[in-house]
Amino acid sequence: MPWFRFDSGKDGFIDLMELKMMMQKLGAPQTHLGLKTMIREVDKDYDGKLSYREFLLIFRRAAAGELQESGLMALARLSEINVSDEGVQSACDFFEAKAQVLSVRSKFEAELCEEQEEKRRVEEERKQRHVAFKELQSAFCS
Repeated sequence: MPWFRFDSGKDGFIDLMELKMMMQKLGAPQTHLGLKTMIREVDKDYDGKLSYREFLLIFRRAAAGELQESGLMALARLSEINVSDEGVQSACDFFEAKAQVLSVRSKFEAELCEEQEEKRRVEEERKQRHVAFKELQSAFCS
C-alpha cells in the first residue's frame, strides 16, 4: 500500500481526514474517535498527524505483537500480502519494500539518537555558561 497515495495534501503527512479516507478505501472505516485514537497511539511528535516514520511504527508494533484489536491492527492486517493471491513478483516487491522500510527505520532511529545527543550537548553548554556567569558575578559582588 503506497502511503503517499493517501497524502492528498501532498505535505508528507497523513492527517485525520486523510486517515479517514484511507481506512474507508481499505474497507475498515473508523469512527472519528477511533481515528483520533489511532493517530495518538503512534504520533511521537504530538502534531496530530502521521509522518511516514510514525506510520511505519504501526507495522513495527504489529510485528512485535504490541497492538490490541484496534484500527491500527486492522490497518496493519490490510497492508499485508498474500503470495497466492498476488503472485511471486508482487510478493518479492512487497518484501523488498519492507526491507527498505526497515533500513529507513534504522536511519530514523540513528537520527533520533543524534538529535537527543545534540540537545544534551547544548543543555550542558548552557549549564557551563551559567556556572561561568555566576562565578564572574560573584567576583564583582564580593
